Amino acid sequence: PRPPNMASASPPDGSSVNPATPAKTHHPPIPLWKLVTSQSAFTPDVLEHTFPGSGTPEDPYRVEWIPDDSRNPLIMPQWIKWMITIIQAFAFLSITFASSAMSATDPQLEEHFGASSTLVIADTSLFILAFAIGPAVWAPLSELYGRQVVCMLTYALATLFSGAVIASKNIATVLVLRFFSGAFGASAITNSGGVVSDMFTARDRAVAMLAFIGAPFLGPSIAPIACNYLAVAAGWQWVAALITFFVGAAFVGVLFVPETYHPVLLRRRAAKLSKITGKVYKSKLDDGTKTPAVVFNTAMVRPWALLFREPIVLFLSLYMAIIYGTMYMEFAAFPIVFIGSRGWSQANSGLSFVGMGIGQIIGVVISYFDNTRYKRVIDRLPEDTTVAPPEARLFPSLIGAVLLPIALFEFAWTNYPSIHWIACQIGTVGLGISHVLIFLSVANYLVDTYTLYAASALAANTIIRALFGAAFPLFTTPMYNSLGIHWGSSIPAFLALVCAPFPYLFHTYGPRVRRHCRYAAESARILDVLHNKSNKAQEPSGSELAQTGEKKV
Repeated sequence: PRPPNMASASPPDGSSVNPATPAKTHHPPIPLWKLVTSQSAFTPDVLEHTFPGSGTPEDPYRVEWIPDDSRNPLIMPQWIKWMITIIQAFAFLSITFASSAMSATDPQLEEHFGASSTLVIADTSLFILAFAIGPAVWAPLSELYGRQVVCMLTYALATLFSGAVIASKNIATVLVLRFFSGAFGASAITNSGGVVSDMFTARDRAVAMLAFIGAPFLGPSIAPIACNYLAVAAGWQWVAALITFFVGAAFVGVLFVPETYHPVLLRRRAAKLSKITGKVYKSKLDDGTKTPAVVFNTAMVRPWALLFREPIVLFLSLYMAIIYGTMYMEFAAFPIVFIGSRGWSQANSGLSFVGMGIGQIIGVVISYFDNTRYKRVIDRLPEDTTVAPPEARLFPSLIGAVLLPIALFEFAWTNYPSIHWIACQIGTVGLGISHVLIFLSVANYLVDTYTLYAASALAANTIIRALFGAAFPLFTTPMYNSLGIHWGSSIPAFLALVCAPFPYLFHTYGPRVRRHCRYAAESARILDVLHNKSNKAQEPSGSELAQTGEKKV
């Protein structure tokens, strides 16, 4: 066996750089069906490899990725990586599509069940509120049992509850079933991004994240366009059936996604080696202290600690929550403006979301080209610097922060029936662009600032976002009835204007603020140690780095 001290030279991603084990020739890629069906992906090369340790309970063999390991998600074939990314983006798209699709059937639900408009609008609010469950439940479960089994189980149940809506006999049943469908579908919020993080390093992750980030915006925008016509022509049950088909198709796609979470894969491999050889093997990324109680306690407490103790998380989460709330407010506001004021039919009113959808596509394209700028920032770093400052991620949000209140005011004061509808649509294009630019850059900023605790930072952000997204649609109709369509539409514009300085403040003073934030400073310090220790080896994925960092802390 290799001397134990040799293992200290290995990088934190679990791969071996030990010179005592010469690099082997390229291993043939593992077929997709085997990746899906076997989490250990056991090969003769793994059995022949000499792992650090003695194979005893006191000094077990520490299982790591062998050189050129075909099961390592970071070096899987590119076509498999992108297939998985597209499936995860489609799964996320399906659940965000479902979040707003039923809002197209509000008149039909009111007539069929004799329910009030407020109760019917609560359908969307409850669905969004269920998104707060994702970070609290599915994230720790995926850390314990892997992303694959959690994705399969939750999407199967999301499809089941979506289908059960079709047979609902009263509005209460619709609301309850929709809530559970959103709760199980919310696993995409944490797991989809985690899968992307497992497969791509920070330098290559941005393009993949565009597909993942674009999904939650395009889903709510395209849903009313398709479902308004379907609701008028065939009724609300057919809209529920379309949602079930969409989520079910995502579930079928998820069945072809293999496990990508590094700690779980190495844990399974260690168990298989122990069973075959009779020796004791332990995953290098598993310190044995992460019991279910510890994992759930950490997942439940740390997001709130970050939210209330870290000003970066607090203010940027509030900023994104307000923007998220105004986006879902539009699903209640657009029918008031275009049906009530402009006299559009219910079927045609879905077209009012075309401008926002076009803007979101433009925002994704702008973000793609901004990624080229970010890579140039990395390339210009000094030799002894391995990580770009997180503030380099905020440039798109500086544009979006200015564009958002302008677009909202433009939409608010071109609502007069005497003004051509295209003026309103131009404003919604600006909304779509600003939404994507702000969300993508702020999310990347939080990930880069809290690399070791990125999941908790995004969880705090998601919880607050879901609460605002659930609340805003509920008071939209009363606000428009009391203030009118112009001043009612101006309220979110004023909120966006008040919050616009946030990205500029953090872009300017972010380094100073991070030094006084415990979790941000701790994450930066340990990340620097890990990079120096690995001698600039290939950067680990976010999930692996978090595992290593938490053990060192």
